[in-house]
Amino acid sequence: MVTAAEWDALAAAVGEHARRDAPLGALTTYGVGGTAAVLVEVEGPSELEALRVVLAGRALDTFVIGRGSNVLVADSGFDGVAVRLGSGFNFVELPPEIERLGASGGATVVRTGGATPLPVLARQVGDAGWSGLSWAVGVPGSVGGAVRMNAGGHGSDMAACLRTYSWVDLLSGAEGTDDVSRLSYGYRSSSVASSMVVTAADLGVQRGDAATEQSAISEIVRWRREHQPGGANAGSVFTNPEGDSAGRLIEEAGLKGFRIGSAEVSTKHANFIQADKGGRSGDVLRLMQHVHEVVRSTSGVSLRAEVRLLGFAGEETVTMRHTDAGAA
Repeated sequence: MVTAAEWDALAAAVGEHARRDAPLGALTTYGVGGTAAVLVEVEGPSELEALRVVLAGRALDTFVIGRGSNVLVADSGFDGVAVRLGSGFNFVELPPEIERLGASGGATVVRTGGATPLPVLARQVGDAGWSGLSWAVGVPGSVGGAVRMNAGGHGSDMAACLRTYSWVDLLSGAEGTDDVSRLSYGYRSSSVASSMVVTAADLGVQRGDAATEQSAISEIVRWRREHQPGGANAGSVFTNPEGDSAGRLIEEAGLKGFRIGSAEVSTKHANFIQADKGGRSGDVLRLMQHVHEVVRSTSGVSLRAEVRLLGFAGEETVTMRHTDAGAA
């Protein structure tokens, strides 16, 4: 176990971009949960390299927070190093105009940073007349988190779009650029380790029409507003079992609107859990566990969590844990 003095020394070694006992739950879309032992804001490549030098070879829990859209932080916090990428990793490089006009002869790529919000990426690409990423407007996470968890929706996912990704491992010191075949992609899972930072990605696109893409994006936004709740939630709580829907199973079990403390199964979509402002992440976890047990007893299906559980004891979460749910 790392002592407070050791965390103090590590934060001092990282420098001004590191904060001790910094709010972490507040950076998630749930808005509940505790602090990180150390939170590091990495604005650009030079700060990332400096952090890697400090962390290399250390046996520490690390976590890249992204936009916090599929993370639940324990009320007791995260006894590790949380990393958040800043503006130097938030960019979209569209293909040259000559390619849009047809000189490239086919599909090409958009290069984007690991901190880029997926909805921003989708809109910029669509507005420029490129097709293939409109689905991403419905995913509130970052590009890096989406690469790690194989995020998707509305008929596509990262596995279908990703060509190459650049990464840095904060603990081993390794780095590289690899193609999608190295990720061992599964449903909402990949082989990207928690100590790896996805800094950039190349995503395949095709020539399209801006008006058509804008219309598709508007339809996705409309559908989400109509069918999914807003407020403090992390999107889908459980992955869909093969050939079925987690939301359908939860609703069939009579759990819509079921509440434990400050957490409630959404009355709009049963695979969403809403957290009250000022609530406790422990209530969200207990509600997840209750839903898991009731669905298993009523349908025989053991749901797996899509939400990343951070800082909780292993015995509290093992029955629901996905093989490697990523952090968006």
